[in-house]
Amino acid sequence: MKEDARLKRNIQRQVELYPTFAARVVRIIATLEAAGFRPRIQDAWRSAAAQAELFAKGTTKVKFGFHNVTGTGGRPESLAVDLLDDDYPVNPRKDYLLQLANAAQLEGVHTGIDWGLPPSLREAVKAAVDGKHWNADVKIGWDPTHVEPADITISQARAGKRPG
Repeated sequence: MKEDARLKRNIQRQVELYPTFAARVVRIIATLEAAGFRPRIQDAWRSAAAQAELFAKGTTKVKFGFHNVTGTGGRPESLAVDLLDDDYPVNPRKDYLLQLANAAQLEGVHTGIDWGLPPSLREAVKAAVDGKHWNADVKIGWDPTHVEPADITISQARAGKRPG
């Protein structure tokens, strides 16, 4: 994607986010850009129908997730983004994924970088992120570009709670 299109897409997707979460995502993007990456918000808010389709395909493990959160009158207030490396959208590089996890952690959110991994492999990922070992030989979980709050659950978000 050309740079102007990437920037425009990020701005368009940011308006689909709950404001405090959007501010965190903006800072994550800035951190990654400062490291030389070109992060792109691939997905932010998702309709219930789109979520159901992804669930049926096995792409997501939840029928309602942070992507589906809405506010008053059904206004999108997504609490999740899929933040791809625009230069490698299909096969993200490990250094990008580890730096994304680190930038997310600094903002009080987390990624799916260790989802589906057994405890020992999760610990290896954590050690790589915490130690800033961007080229560590670690196994990556099943949804590493997904970013969501670490301080609330999907159930709480569905009931109206939002991150600070």
